Amino acid sequence: MKTCLIVIDAQESFRQRPYFTDNDLPAYIAAQNALIDGCVALGVPIVRVFHVDGPKLASNAFALESGFVKPLAELKTFDAAATFHKNRHSALVGTGLDVWLVQNGIQKLIVSGIRTEQCCETTTRHASDLGWRVDYCLDATLTWDMQHLDGTALAAADIKARTAAVLKDRFATICTVQQALAGAKS
Repeated sequence: MKTCLIVIDAQESFRQRPYFTDNDLPAYIAAQNALIDGCVALGVPIVRVFHVDGPKLASNAFALESGFVKPLAELKTFDAAATFHKNRHSALVGTGLDVWLVQNGIQKLIVSGIRTEQCCETTTRHASDLGWRVDYCLDATLTWDMQHLDGTALAAADIKARTAAVLKDRFATICTVQQALAGAKS
C-alpha cells in the first residue's frame, strides 16, 4: 500500500502567537524529525503543508509577506515531494493535495504536524471520509493549552488524549512514530 507522510503547518508562524510555548516543542521536534528521517530512509514521499491566511501584510504571521510561513527552525530539512498552501483547517480543501494524492497512487496517509486538534485532526477526518487509510502519529503532533468555556484550563496533554480517543478506529489508526514507520514498510 503506497503511503505518504503529510507534515501539516509545522511553521514559524506559530512562534508569533501569544499561546506559543516551548513546553512540548522538544518532544514534538524529536518525534517529527524521527518520522521524517524514517520516511526518507524508506522512500516514503513527504508532503509539506503550510497554513496561509488573513491579510497579505508583513504583520500577519500567517501571510507569506511576513516571512514566517517557513519550516520551524528545528525541523529536519527534507526534499518535499510537493508543497501546498491551505487557508482552511483541512489540508484537503482547495489545495490540490487530494488530486496529487490520487495522481501519485497514495492509499495511506501518515498525518503529523501542528495543531493536534485543529488542522491535523480535521485533515484526518476529511481524508478518512474521502477513502484514505490514515495513521495519525500522535507523538508527531503539537498543540498548546487552551481554556474551557468557563475559563478553566484545558491542558495540551488532555487535548491530545481527546483527539486520539475521537479519531481511534473511526477515522484513523492512532500510532507512534515507530508504528507509523513499521506500517509504511508494508
